[in-house]
Amino acid sequence: MDELNEPRTVQRALTAAHLYYVQDRTMEAIARELGTSRSTVSRLLAHARATGIVDIRIRSPFEGPQRSEELLATRFGIAAHVVPVPDDATEVERLERVAVASAHLLSEVVQADMTVGVAWGSTTAAVSRRLVPKTVHGTTFVQLNGSGNTHTTGLLYASEILSRFATAYGGSAQQFPVPAFFDDPRTKHAMWRERSTRRILAMQGAMDLVVFSTGSAGSQVPSHVYSGGYLEAQELAALDAEGVVGDVATVFFRADGTSDGIPLNERATGPQFDVLRRVPRRLCIVSGVSKLDSLRGALAAGLVTDLVVDEAVARALAG
Repeated sequence: MDELNEPRTVQRALTAAHLYYVQDRTMEAIARELGTSRSTVSRLLAHARATGIVDIRIRSPFEGPQRSEELLATRFGIAAHVVPVPDDATEVERLERVAVASAHLLSEVVQADMTVGVAWGSTTAAVSRRLVPKTVHGTTFVQLNGSGNTHTTGLLYASEILSRFATAYGGSAQQFPVPAFFDDPRTKHAMWRERSTRRILAMQGAMDLVVFSTGSAGSQVPSHVYSGGYLEAQELAALDAEGVVGDVATVFFRADGTSDGIPLNERATGPQFDVLRRVPRRLCIVSGVSKLDSLRGALAAGLVTDLVVDEAVARALAG
């Protein structure tokens, strides 16, 4: 079969998809029309789905996810997207299904000339690997928070996530080459006065969309900020003493959504919550009930406009 990025293959995939999904032709009939084999038609249709030529949507007439979406929308004033996942699925399988659903939602949400903030982490990394290619013009993906710590610069980890977003949508990526946490708040304040830093902060202030998950120390799929060497034992103890239930882009919050008076936030490089709340669309992606407390805190903080969760999380939130 032709190379997948060749224009002829794209055209043949488009033709095959139209014949199969719109004209309801069989694969055998399409193969005859295109002068090829049934297996080639199957590969063309798979290519059409993988590249976003075909966007398959399923709307269930039954209750379940749809009912949960309605309940969450009413209770929290958000657009909820509930992903069907069997109760006996592993946490890794659960994350994978939520990541796939989120990637397809993003293919609808990301448009031309957007500035999109992306928080690095285990969940956004999984989503980045499942993005559906879609070329948009003038869209920039900006890193929300620094990724360095005393063990690593973190640039490779964060840049891989950003570059996957930029590649999938034909956009550009803007890294934020600062630590996740400064040792001294005064160092952060000085760095924030630098013109190179102010440029990134200005981009964050003009974001149209932000994509993030909630971090949680108790998550069964470890949140990267807690498992990647970013926090010392005494810092974790201090967070616990403050009643912290999670973070968004390394800015920590309590169960009621408040983040003031938490000392570590003075050294954190993620955007303060007043900056995030000004972003028109804020997509939060969460899998697994072990993140339930952190998700509730993020909702209480008013950080979420759109939410993608698995059924178990949705039931717990709506219950």
